[in-house]
Amino acid sequence: MAPTKKDGGEKEVKLSPEQSAALIMDYLRKQNRPYSATDISTNLKNRVTKAAAAKLLKDMHERKEIEGRAAGKQIVYHSIQVSVLATVALSRVDIRLTATQEEADEDALAKVQAMDAETTRFREATISLKTEEKELRLALREGTSQVSVTELRISVATLGQERAEVSGRLAKLKSGNLKPVGIEEREKVNVDHRRWQKAARARKKIRHEMWEEIAAGHEKKEHADLKEELGLEF
Repeated sequence: MAPTKKDGGEKEVKLSPEQSAALIMDYLRKQNRPYSATDISTNLKNRVTKAAAAKLLKDMHERKEIEGRAAGKQIVYHSIQVSVLATVALSRVDIRLTATQEEADEDALAKVQAMDAETTRFREATISLKTEEKELRLALREGTSQVSVTELRISVATLGQERAEVSGRLAKLKSGNLKPVGIEEREKVNVDHRRWQKAARARKKIRHEMWEEIAAGHEKKEHADLKEELGLEF
């Protein structure tokens, strides 16, 4: 930078535009009052010329680094107050917060929509399963209805009668009031007894299997009434 002469022959370093702008800014902040370009140049003892001060002040004002307003035929400038700077900073923060909140709202909305879709899917699946259960119950009842209640009652009565006859014959044989029988007759009776016992066990098994088929088509709380209605004893 080229040196300049001051009164008395002293040399002073010429300021660059950046240094001049910094000097003006520092002066405005310290004074904290409005000045025109001419006043600033004079107060700084012409370290910044009037023309340079006017240009620098205009540029700084356009960059929002200082405030400026018309005062008669000239423009005066002053430093930006702290409250103004704080307002600008808060405005920028608000803008960022608003953008962040909008992103969060969009994310939350997407999650809610996904949950709604999942809920709808589960509801439809539940309805489908209930319909399938109803159809299976109906098919089971139709299958068990192939054996009528009347037929079951007849079978039970027949088994009861046969059991009574066998029991009566056995009671007579065990009483001792009958005449002794021969070996051949006794063996025949024993054979008949074993045959009837086998038949009774087979019929008892059939009775249980038939009851299981009937019970499967009805709820458990209905079983006692069904047994009473059919006259079943186990």
